Amino acid sequence: MSLGAPTWGLYVLFVWSLIWNGFALWHAAKNNQRNWFVVMLVIHTAGILEIAYLFFFAKKKMKFQDLMFWKR
Repeated sequence: MSLGAPTWGLYVLFVWSLIWNGFALWHAAKNNQRNWFVVMLVIHTAGILEIAYLFFFAKKKMKFQDLMFWKR
């Protein structure tokens, strides 16, 4: 049963969200930011909240260069 979205699109959204959620949860745990960890664990926003946390609200904010690990 389809809700109008292609099945592959839902898989892509799931993988996208899973990657950002895992990365942000790991970052929050590493920086002892328990409140952010709990919020991101409970509320799933397809990576939007996680990206906002990593680039704007984390104790040690990420930069775009941090994502390009293959250039190190």
